[in-house]
Amino acid sequence: MDDSLNLAIVLASGSPRRRELLGMIFDDFEIIVSDCEEVVTSNAPEEVTAELAMQKAKAVAESGQVKKAALVIGSDTVVSIDGEILGKPKDREDAMRMLQMLSGRSHKVSTGVALLITDSHGEVVKEKSFSETTLVRVASLSAEETKTYLDTNDGDDKAGSYGIQGAFAKHIEGIDGDYNNVVGLPVHRLYKEWKEFVK
Repeated sequence: MDDSLNLAIVLASGSPRRRELLGMIFDDFEIIVSDCEEVVTSNAPEEVTAELAMQKAKAVAESGQVKKAALVIGSDTVVSIDGEILGKPKDREDAMRMLQMLSGRSHKVSTGVALLITDSHGEVVKEKSFSETTLVRVASLSAEETKTYLDTNDGDDKAGSYGIQGAFAKHIEGIDGDYNNVVGLPVHRLYKEWKEFVK
């Protein structure tokens, strides 16, 4: 990061995956987890993720914890298929339903990112959001394969009930787009947007 900007970097997410991915762009950043109530006004996955990312970033920026000039980054990821948005599973039955929907088909993974710049008093002075979508193809899953994966609990806290970087990787036939976007943050797009945003 250009030191002349004098912006602290704040990630508005407690996700260890996003923390790791953001570390590919910035050497030093702070984590402040957003606890905002999520309000959705759209059914389009790209719009939903951008909207939720902005809500998370603003909640952190307005929490009083950012009392300096900073770049606050919010993010949200959803899986969608047949027009239905698949969030994190409520329980094992819900996770089973999602994986059966994804089995043998392609689906979209959309990650929204919000960028906010705060001044030295923590007031938001500039903002933008964007969304990146990756197409993911899942192989046909047998009932036994689905059950075996669910037993790992790997997908419990993940949109669509799976993590592409974990035990589910062997069931991914291919992707069209950014792999990191599926993990939780579109690294290249974020880097590109950040450079433009802070000019």
